[in-house]
Amino acid sequence: MSLKAEIQSRHNEVIGFNEQLKEHAIRQTETEINQLTNQAFAAKNKMENIQAAQQNAAQRLADIAGRLQDENDAIASTREELQSLNIKLQDTTQSLSVVENEYQLAEQEYNFATAQFNESNLQLTVQQSKITSLKQELVFKQNQLNDLHTQIQTNTTQLSEAADAITGSEEALSAAEEGLLDMMRKKDEEEQKLNEADQAYYNLRNALQEKESELRHKVKSREMIDHLLSEIKDRLNELKLQLAGMKERLSVEFKVELDEILDQARTTDSTLEELQASSDRMKKRLENMGEVNPTAIEAFQEMKKRYEFILEQKNDLVSAKESLLQTIQEVEATANQQFLDTFNKVRENFQKVFKALFTDEDTADMILENPENLAETGIDIVAKPKGKRPSSITQLSGGEKTLTATALLFAIYLIKPAPFCILDEVDAPLDDANVGKFTNMIKQFSENSQFIIVTHNKMTMGAVDVIYGVTMQEPGVSKLVPVDFRSLN
Repeated sequence: MSLKAEIQSRHNEVIGFNEQLKEHAIRQTETEINQLTNQAFAAKNKMENIQAAQQNAAQRLADIAGRLQDENDAIASTREELQSLNIKLQDTTQSLSVVENEYQLAEQEYNFATAQFNESNLQLTVQQSKITSLKQELVFKQNQLNDLHTQIQTNTTQLSEAADAITGSEEALSAAEEGLLDMMRKKDEEEQKLNEADQAYYNLRNALQEKESELRHKVKSREMIDHLLSEIKDRLNELKLQLAGMKERLSVEFKVELDEILDQARTTDSTLEELQASSDRMKKRLENMGEVNPTAIEAFQEMKKRYEFILEQKNDLVSAKESLLQTIQEVEATANQQFLDTFNKVRENFQKVFKALFTDEDTADMILENPENLAETGIDIVAKPKGKRPSSITQLSGGEKTLTATALLFAIYLIKPAPFCILDEVDAPLDDANVGKFTNMIKQFSENSQFIIVTHNKMTMGAVDVIYGVTMQEPGVSKLVPVDFRSLN
């Protein structure tokens, strides 16, 4: 009630600020209102958590009292059954000792017969192996004999061909020796002629090298002369350009024609150095004055328009920022409210599904780690199966972790059920009892959604409506085999 009163007082202050057009104070007050609203949501969530915990505690006390009475009744009946079972156990023990003696005698006879059979079977296997190896060796020797006969015939044929070839080669060799002697005599004559021709070639080449050396010196001298001539021409052209530029500058800047004053006599006695110094002083004064900018007014007008445009853009950005901040605050408030509503629904569904997968005596809960900051808070999962009080979910067994994760998954799934749901080997770490609970839960949810389950568990396969198996009768060719249990039912 104090929070609502404070919110109402802040709201009245906002109305007063609107009348006085104090926008900054309005935004600050709206921020405080949003913070108070978030605090109210957090306090409401804490109250709901406390109430739920109280209800769970009261329910557990009532359940424990009922269970205690049932246990006392069960103990009395169990004692009577125990006495009768002890009497039956004594009778069964006596008959069991007689049966065990008979079983030992029969087992000894069976072991002796088994040993004789194994020894006979071993000797038979050894003899069969010897016969098989002898047959294989006989086939191998016959194949070798056939290969040797074939090789002898081939070698005989090759030997006769080689003898004929040797006779022909000897005749060709004698003819080749005579031709070789004639060629060697011709070779000596040709070598003498070649030596004379080489001597004449070397004499001519030396003379040609001397002529080429003289020609290179003359070409080099000509290139040096051409280079010097091109430099002189470039210098002359440069001087002509400088003279033309000077004439044009005198004509434009000083209204003086150079051709007219060349023939005039000097009227002053100043030296060239003094005139050059005076010219340098004048140039320096002109440089210090700077150039006149005739477009300064236009540049000022353009900069003024640019400044006004940027100022207008700045004002638009400031107003857009304020609007965006207000929108962000509204979105955060709406998101926090929707998050709390969805969290409470998921929490309620998680508790129901967890009890369906375990027992009604088992408890589970979802707790916000930082309820005052819903945008960055974490969610702690608390699961306490019967007989265990773990401090964290990591202390549960593999099957219990799987069932807890399945319960959380279906708690979120129940918020907005989908037409199809695919589960890939969710029941792998579960034992038979927990697989039965899992399949019962799937049957309940299958009234609103269609489930596709990938599994290797026989109990899960037996609980489905249709089963599809993939087999490979031929390498690389898969085949789908469906079985519809609905037609059997």
